[in-house]
Amino acid sequence: MDSKTNFVFLAEGFEEIEALTVVDILRRAGLPCLTVDIANSPSRVVNGSHQIPVIADVTLDKITDEQISSLILPGGMPGTKNLLSCEALRDLILKNNSKGTRLAAICAAPTILAELGILKGVNAACYPTSEDKLAEAGAIVSGAEVITDGHITTSRGMGTAISFAVELVRLNLGEETAREIESKIVYRQ
Repeated sequence: MDSKTNFVFLAEGFEEIEALTVVDILRRAGLPCLTVDIANSPSRVVNGSHQIPVIADVTLDKITDEQISSLILPGGMPGTKNLLSCEALRDLILKNNSKGTRLAAICAAPTILAELGILKGVNAACYPTSEDKLAEAGAIVSGAEVITDGHITTSRGMGTAISFAVELVRLNLGEETAREIESKIVYRQ
């Protein structure tokens, strides 16, 4: 990994559509994007919430600070809880938050950022049943499909995964490229 990379973190029980849609769209746009097995298993196989096995590109212990462009957290259950329980991932998120690195989370995963105290005063979206947790953490809860506030991008769920991924393209490569990607995948046509 020579260039800055967008990392999508996979824990047992992750929502497959939310993770893989982001990987697909970022790669279509030419942005480096790798999936990460947070369990550091030798096989790198992580089962999604619908028992779809995915072979992650790398393990968490192989990521270095200079490689990181953004940290992306898919939702799903128990994937979100498993991401939150990973101390090394929590430390990585907190360190990168303090540096202003792009943090992106979808569905229930914004609750991870809330638990870490990152969303206080931040406009954020999440899965409807998780909105109370965000509000309790001081977030300004939005019903938008996807919202970016500073270096934090959040989204509501599987049905907003394309919008979430396209927003990450827009933030990295601009509006024109984001619209080109939408056109190529026949999204919002």
